Amino acid sequence: MNVYLNENQMKKNFREKNIITQLLKKGVCIPCPESVEIGPEIDSEMISGEGVVIHAGCKIYGAKTLIMSNVVLGYEAPVTIYNCQLGRNVRLNGGFFYESCFLERVQMGSGAQIREACLLEEGARGGHTVGLKQTILFPYVTLGSLINLCDCLIAGGTDEKNHSEVGSSYIHFNYTPNQDKATASLAGNVPEGVMVNKPPIFLGGQGGIVGPVRIGFGTVVAAGTVVRNDLLKENIIHLDHTYRTRSINFFPGLYNNIKRIITLNTIYVANIIALRRWYKDVRLRFVNNNPMEITLLEGALDKLEKAISERIKRLGEVANRMPESIEIYTRITSSWASESTLRKKKAFYERWPEINQVFIDSLGYEGDRSQKEAFLNIIERDISRKAGNYLQIIKGLTETESRSGTEWLQGLINKITNQVWKKLPGF
Repeated sequence: MNVYLNENQMKKNFREKNIITQLLKKGVCIPCPESVEIGPEIDSEMISGEGVVIHAGCKIYGAKTLIMSNVVLGYEAPVTIYNCQLGRNVRLNGGFFYESCFLERVQMGSGAQIREACLLEEGARGGHTVGLKQTILFPYVTLGSLINLCDCLIAGGTDEKNHSEVGSSYIHFNYTPNQDKATASLAGNVPEGVMVNKPPIFLGGQGGIVGPVRIGFGTVVAAGTVVRNDLLKENIIHLDHTYRTRSINFFPGLYNNIKRIITLNTIYVANIIALRRWYKDVRLRFVNNNPMEITLLEGALDKLEKAISERIKRLGEVANRMPESIEIYTRITSSWASESTLRKKKAFYERWPEINQVFIDSLGYEGDRSQKEAFLNIIERDISRKAGNYLQIIKGLTETESRSGTEWLQGLINKITNQVWKKLPGF
């Protein structure tokens, strides 16, 4: 065995060591630099020298990685980061973080596994052993420990003491016996959630959600409860009931609930498109001409666009299974097959390219121009008159002002959903 390093490996090691040296010189605290791995592709200019601490055993990779001031990595256990954007005062105490974006003051406990396309907004936090993928948490949303959430958005709450909460040992079930993932769930919504003035949502521990579902603001779900249906009435307590034990026939690929799948997935995609518009038109106004702030915003937009693409892809996979579903349905129903059901399945399959195009075109929608401009004028006025960051300005809006922004975004969502249903008149 050749015990000598080859030339490429030597160059790679030199670049890694050179980056660590650069970071130490600019003020990054690395107590045990020989134990830290930093990929040669990392741009040292995208790692702040102000208050950043990288503890022993951490690994930092990815040319798109950003680490802003006062970030602390690996206090409890080693942290691995790949192409993540970390805003100011973020604390990742241990775990694996991949292709995700964390805005100011996000905190995650050790044992975390945060996979692609997650966006955690200001003050969101999680305990130990939290797994997330394709998940969006609005400001202050708090997760307990031993949680697995994929393909969902959670909003609600107003501050650190009045926040939406997900209890420990909670699961969002996002994979069906039909082997599809057209299951994204909304706890709250985007048009009202971005205003950070709605009642929090409480999802009790040892429970779960069978996606896709929608949950209204102010909802309290008792511990141990599995949510299987929409809970849209606000300010209720939902208690689980005992399901009767029974066995029924199961036919993989049958899909008895096509309208519900289309409805909830369309609403979810439209909400994420509205959130993307919010970032481009509202949050952009709070970004100073600072390369790091611009990179952080771009990172958030990238995650939203990946979330949109993922949801369209998953719904399209279900659409393309409709010929098989029709065959199964015809076989098991024999002479009493519903012509209406057959027409709907066929229409979903045949019209999917047009529905897909609606979603793509929707990325260019801005909503009602007059509503948008009126709301943006309010934001510009407050930015010029008041000292404060994004959350302070948004939370300082009057009820009438925030409602005007909500109506603008809801109008955008309504336009998208209406366009989709125009492609499926038989539904």
